[in-house]
Amino acid sequence: MKKKILVVENDEDILQIISHILTDEGFLPILCKTEDCIFDIILLNKPDVILLDVIRPTEQGTEICRAIKAGEATKHIPVIVLSTHSKVEDVKKVCADEVIKKPFDIALLVSIVKEQLAA
Repeated sequence: MKKKILVVENDEDILQIISHILTDEGFLPILCKTEDCIFDIILLNKPDVILLDVIRPTEQGTEICRAIKAGEATKHIPVIVLSTHSKVEDVKKVCADEVIKKPFDIALLVSIVKEQLAA
């Protein structure tokens, strides 16, 4: 059975690029352009990993990430944060299992997804 990767990304082009990358690697991408109803999507699809776009590593910017990690039904799901922010590493201290700085290297993205699946 293919591993499901939920991708939450507001940029349609990046969303499609990540979708193609994950599909080529044998994963089943679940695409979401907004954070609306994110918990319904998570509970319905039961992803193995979540790729989450975070604009700023602030209290507000990490709210969804922190909520995922705090939820009883979702805390076990690895969250990989994607961001252009210069201090994206700060998100790892707050809630993320891993962070990837945009623009990202395709091989690095795939490698980190596989690492989180194996963890």
